[in-house]
Amino acid sequence: MDDFTEQGPRDAIAAAESPAWSVRAAAGRRLATAPHIGGVAGVLHRLLLDAQDTGVTSDTASALLARRDLAGLRAVLAARAVASDEGTADQLAAELDCDPRWATGQDVDELIVQLRTLAAGRDPDVRNEAMLRLTRLR
Repeated sequence: MDDFTEQGPRDAIAAAESPAWSVRAAAGRRLATAPHIGGVAGVLHRLLLDAQDTGVTSDTASALLARRDLAGLRAVLAARAVASDEGTADQLAAELDCDPRWATGQDVDELIVQLRTLAAGRDPDVRNEAMLRLTRLR
């Protein structure tokens, strides 16, 4: 796992503002590995909704989903709920649909439990997106 000393997150946060899509995508991948993403949630949200390149969206969402935890899944669902650009919304949906737990069938029960937890949560955007995903299973 990446070294998240004081300088590490600051460098990644600064890189998230880069004009180069590849640098922003790398920043998203790096920030997604933070032990606690709450402190960088705003930056991750911005990267998930990157208006200039869906590659940034894809890399950031994929890294967050690779965490296999509620925080990563919540961040992607929250971005999908408010994505106004059709390309970005489609990219986020594709990343959610291609989560390896769906594709391989391994740990799909874990993902369903997480979606149910988020569907019962307080955030209406995340709750609606989680319920939408669960509805598709029926």
